[in-house]
Amino acid sequence: MRIVHAFDILGDPVRRRILELLADGELPAGQIAAVIGDEFGISQPAVSQHLRVLRDNGFATVTVEGTRRLYAVDAAPLQEIDAWLDRYRRFWTNRLDALDIELRRGHRARKEPGHA
Repeated sequence: MRIVHAFDILGDPVRRRILELLADGELPAGQIAAVIGDEFGISQPAVSQHLRVLRDNGFATVTVEGTRRLYAVDAAPLQEIDAWLDRYRRFWTNRLDALDIELRRGHRARKEPGHA
């Protein structure tokens, strides 16, 4: 999968929210549609289209059990994105580490006796 294409797929807030729901485990399409419909005010057919985009592009899998369709995250494309982002992590990792150090210093200073 081309990484730029993956970002196009994940650029949609509805699809990102669907993946957030699926990150906790497999869910039936009806439950996904209910949550997404409530949160975004879109119809069940619109949610189905988003599920189809995720499935067709490898971000979700579907298992059919009778009349139910159970969706789950497929981690492979997310791992590809993570690997691509790895070369850029240095731009924020050092800053986050520095912030952590400063936060810890401030926390220790507040605990010290006589500190206002």
